[in-house]
Amino acid sequence: MKLFIDSGNLRDIEALVPLGIIDGVTTNPSLMAKEGGDPRAIIKRICEVVKGPVSAEVVATDWEGMVAEGRDLAAIDEHVVVKVPLTRDGIRATKVLSDEGHRVNVTLVFSPAQALLAAKAGAAYVSPFVGRLDDIATDGMDLIRQIVEIFDAHEFATEILVASVRHPIHIVEAARLGADVCTCPTKVIDACFNHPLTDIGLAKFLQDWEKAQAARKG
Repeated sequence: MKLFIDSGNLRDIEALVPLGIIDGVTTNPSLMAKEGGDPRAIIKRICEVVKGPVSAEVVATDWEGMVAEGRDLAAIDEHVVVKVPLTRDGIRATKVLSDEGHRVNVTLVFSPAQALLAAKAGAAYVSPFVGRLDDIATDGMDLIRQIVEIFDAHEFATEILVASVRHPIHIVEAARLGADVCTCPTKVIDACFNHPLTDIGLAKFLQDWEKAQAARKG
């Protein structure tokens, strides 16, 4: 399963990419608004750092506006994936853009039926939001399970990009269910490194080493 960073923060992205675990980045208007500056310049720099898929989202709500904006975003860099919402206009724009050879990430997916529509329109990715479903007492990972089953049964090329990830358990469950991608805030990726037994074990190894070195010198 591929791991994406869900952020527009260059400092965070530049810190994680050298570790060799990051395959791409997703952004949205809310994330980009936090960064300030020129969004196009930020997207371009992210593409240069990641050298993998970088989702940049349209803000238009009509299909013609989405198509025009999508073409403009795609022109920023070859790694840009145009991100559109799961609406009637978004699906129409997805069809047009995908037919033109642009990769499209259909976002704000909350049902298997929506994911099916996006796949049929030619989306490169669908982004089901698991955390937001969990927030309303609905099993977000069950949505992933259903989409995986549908896409496998009908051999859709569309990749399942698990979004709205709240904690490492979401990452593990997405991987177990066969999702293609999981996009995560940096704090969730950072949390994957942590385990108390790792810390205890490392401290013990270092302590034993120091004792051995002291004994040799004594």
